[in-house]
Amino acid sequence: MTASMGLLDLMAALVTLSALFSYVNHRFIRLPTTVGVMLIALLLSVSLMTFGKLGFADLEQYAERVLSGIDFNLTLMQGMLSFLLFAGALHVNLEDLAKQKWVILSLATIGVLLSTIIVGSLVWMLLDLLGFQVGYLYCLLFGALISPTDPIAVLATLKTVGVSKSIETKIAGESLFNDGVGVVLFLVLLGLATRPEEASVASAVLLFAQEAFGGLILGFLLGTLGFYLLRTVDNYQVEILLTLAVVMGGYALARALHTSGPIAIVVAGLLIGNHGRVLAMSEKTRGHLDTFWELVDEIMNAVLFVLLGLEMLVLQFTGGYVLAGIIAIPLVLVSRLVSVGMPIGALRLTKEFSPHVVKILVWGGLRGGISVALALSLPAGPTRDVFLAMTYIIVVFSIVVQGLTIGAVVRKLRDL
Repeated sequence: MTASMGLLDLMAALVTLSALFSYVNHRFIRLPTTVGVMLIALLLSVSLMTFGKLGFADLEQYAERVLSGIDFNLTLMQGMLSFLLFAGALHVNLEDLAKQKWVILSLATIGVLLSTIIVGSLVWMLLDLLGFQVGYLYCLLFGALISPTDPIAVLATLKTVGVSKSIETKIAGESLFNDGVGVVLFLVLLGLATRPEEASVASAVLLFAQEAFGGLILGFLLGTLGFYLLRTVDNYQVEILLTLAVVMGGYALARALHTSGPIAIVVAGLLIGNHGRVLAMSEKTRGHLDTFWELVDEIMNAVLFVLLGLEMLVLQFTGGYVLAGIIAIPLVLVSRLVSVGMPIGALRLTKEFSPHVVKILVWGGLRGGISVALALSLPAGPTRDVFLAMTYIIVVFSIVVQGLTIGAVVRKLRDL
């Protein structure tokens, strides 16, 4: 009972803070919700740390104890992520996605691999210059966790930016798939780094194929089964429950089968959001389903970004960690430029692209909670501490600076 009450109290506190921060942002600050609530949470974190230095240590320590009891990696990767990915995929047009399939596929695979290698190599050299002794394989791990653009942050930002439909589809499609590829690549590299005696190139390739292709197949099966069940009933309450079953049961099944849950849920969401919406739902059901998943998306986004802002309280920020994080920001952006520019440069030989597409994709490729969650899953030790601080600094810059300025960047490029 005590554990249940503790969980309930924790959820109540997070939802209450999310509601209050959302209200303050909407009423007075008027920033995009995700950016606004995270900035307020960051301000609260800094305030608590300041109070601690002024002699009110009890308040800061209490907040730290509460946050230490939250497993951010577990909460996001095995809880909220499936809902947020499904809600995002539900509203992506499959025909538009098919038109951009080669761009999205190249960015979500070749782009992620390129970025992982470039970021890992540059960070390895940076940390060596700063006096941190970190192995190259662990630096590649950092490259894998920071390279994918976060669909949660990206899709939330796209709602407020007036990019062209083709660019919006590229950004949304890439972010929905490259996080799954990035997570799989991270798991492969983590196995190589932590269990070298059991690892081999063949086993790494097999694991990647099992996770990625297994996720695609499972997602197709989940989406097809969901479509069939939705088509045989006309009751919006039952149909919403069926979509919840696809999300929760499908993600749990993916974990049990050791396939990629994120990829499976994205594929299932695309099928249900397109074929299911048109061929298996009444107008009334479509309205209720859209409203339900939009609310789930908004509420979980608010809670996630509040949690992300408060996470600052439990991270270690030494001078060296902060310096490494700040210098890593331009390194990650340069890596993003190369990993986006090279595939699109090759595709330009056979395909026409919108002006300034590379610049928009680079600046619009936000990092978010998934990167922090993966950094938290690294083995405990000094390497984890430095990578966690660096990841947090890059993510905050990405969401706050890039997220707030992408609209102005798009408008500026449009006028050129």
